[in-house]
Amino acid sequence: MRCLNNGGGVIVKVIVTGGAGFIGSNFIRIALKKQDIQIMNLDKLTYAGNLDSLRDIERNLRYTFIKGDICDQPLVEKLLVEYQPEAIVHFAAESHVDRSIDGPRTFIETNIIGTFILLEAAEKYWRSLVGDQQDRFRFLHVSTDEVYGSLGNIGYFTEETPYAPNSPYSASKAAADHLVRAYYHTYGLPTLMTNCSNNYGPYHFPEKLIPLMIVNALEGKRLPIYGNGQNVRDWLYVDDHCLGIIAVLEKGLPGEKYNIGGHNEKTNLSIVQTLCDVLDKKSPRADGVSYRQQITFVKDRPGHDLRYAIDASKIERELGWFPVETFETGIAKTVEWYLENSDWCRRVTDGIYCRERLELGG
Repeated sequence: MRCLNNGGGVIVKVIVTGGAGFIGSNFIRIALKKQDIQIMNLDKLTYAGNLDSLRDIERNLRYTFIKGDICDQPLVEKLLVEYQPEAIVHFAAESHVDRSIDGPRTFIETNIIGTFILLEAAEKYWRSLVGDQQDRFRFLHVSTDEVYGSLGNIGYFTEETPYAPNSPYSASKAAADHLVRAYYHTYGLPTLMTNCSNNYGPYHFPEKLIPLMIVNALEGKRLPIYGNGQNVRDWLYVDDHCLGIIAVLEKGLPGEKYNIGGHNEKTNLSIVQTLCDVLDKKSPRADGVSYRQQITFVKDRPGHDLRYAIDASKIERELGWFPVETFETGIAKTVEWYLENSDWCRRVTDGIYCRERLELGG
């Protein structure tokens, strides 16, 4: 079964949840380049859901936006019946670790209950399909490497690594992963799962490490780094991640999970130093001093995992996916995008976008 690559010139319909977020918006933009796909984007438009990230494709006749909550079961069931999708790609999630520490309830509601409601609706809808339609349907759940917990100085997360989440965020995603797996084994729903490493790139809400450091640096603010900055993450350019998801949709086996990583292990300190060096060249401070002078170390957050590192050999071997961008090329593109899109950054951080959402009924 090739969900997005049907080879017959027939338009494939896909429902994307959380498509106004960072990874979801980039996925929609890339997927629409395929001439045989039509996308409905279901997004609640929380603080990190930004329609500005989709301005360039909002008039595309193969794209539809629906403002709604994945926890709204009647709405989800109604959309499935009316839209008749061949696939659901589930990005919608609360995703910031710090926010999950301060307020875990929202993470439980969206990431666990929301995923359960989607699975319930998808299983009901899938059973209503017949013949080839039922065979073609896929439910793809996009997850994170944080469900695996923390690595020591050696080793990699594989698809068989036991789960050991250490934050309310990662625990809620782990619970969602288990539900997805259960719906395949119990009900036969053709699910797919991806667990990715840290993404970076355009349209990233400026609370995560890389966009926050870029915005703070340009505004002359301090660049806060937790602890001693030696926590290690594997970094994946968002376009590479989206292409990996498409590969899983087209060629992945139901019931399987695929780790998607960028082969770019970096300490948080080295990430920030690299960003400072790139900004020194592309947008130097007026006083000629390096942005590195703005680096500040702050108290570490509770349960801060030491190291994440993805073994992506399964998706490379079985589906033929490989990352295109090196960290050097990806970070250069990312910094360039933020320098060229300062208005977008201001709109999503100064409250203007929030007021517009209220006018839209948000």
